[in-house]
Amino acid sequence: MAIDKSGRSLSVDFDLRQMEIFCKVVELNSFSKAADAVCLAQASVSERIATLEKMIGTKLLDRLGRKVVPTAGGVFFYKHAKKMLEMKRTVRLAVEDFLGLKQGEIRIGGSTIPGEYILPKFIELFRKKYPPIVVTLFIADTGEIEEAVLRGDIELGIAGSRNAQKNLAYNELWDDELVLVLPAQHRLAGEKEVPVRELYNEPFIIREAGSGTLKVMERYLNASGSKAVNSLKITARLGSSTAIKEGIKTGLGISILSLRAIDTELKAGILKAVKIEGISMSRKFYLMTDKRRTTSPLCRAMLDFLLEA
Repeated sequence: MAIDKSGRSLSVDFDLRQMEIFCKVVELNSFSKAADAVCLAQASVSERIATLEKMIGTKLLDRLGRKVVPTAGGVFFYKHAKKMLEMKRTVRLAVEDFLGLKQGEIRIGGSTIPGEYILPKFIELFRKKYPPIVVTLFIADTGEIEEAVLRGDIELGIAGSRNAQKNLAYNELWDDELVLVLPAQHRLAGEKEVPVRELYNEPFIIREAGSGTLKVMERYLNASGSKAVNSLKITARLGSSTAIKEGIKTGLGISILSLRAIDTELKAGILKAVKIEGISMSRKFYLMTDKRRTTSPLCRAMLDFLLEA
């Protein structure tokens, strides 16, 4: 039992909502970001954390400038709070499964290519099959999608590479091919294949660190015995394939992109796709879920739909 400064005993108590808010603050290192995540005003989040600390009888969070970090007591409380919230989620999912519920919202994530160019079509087909289900799609690079799945922010993610994350389960979904992309008027645009050495003679645009496209590109160039990606004449690092396409159109440089991302531009004759001599850059897109978490009925419906499709 905790004791206040006057020597009176305090009953340690709290509710699940307080635990949820506290965990979000810890995970996002920010009161303002946590407030957005739990749909409350920042002042309300601060007040609830203060009440929680008073009820427990110890300080749980320290403010280090703009960053919020847990104290030793906060780390201890967070570990047990996460277990309680997972138990709550498991009970809720079991009840929904028992009742056969197939309505509500499901949050999924996609890296740039599947998120922008593949998933919208499948979400439309899924909604025709399950009209009461609302699908929210989060788009980020592969690393961010993996982290979001592991945090429980999204139930499933789709990305173009798989890392050694022991807590993630991966299922193969779709094939993809990466090609050299050039402006239609480029001196190499009429070639069927170009030697890999030509890549290092041209201004080049690449994706940001953490991108699945960049990882695949690095892997194939290294396997071919070519110079490292950093040896390219890099003019920009851009955060999406759409941004890179616009950069190519304006003459900022050439790049390597997914064929799926440039379909419209190829048909319009704005961009050209050329293969790299001796290198076939193929990859898979993977569906990932967290092995530690119980799959909700809505997530299972989406997962089964994507695997069948």
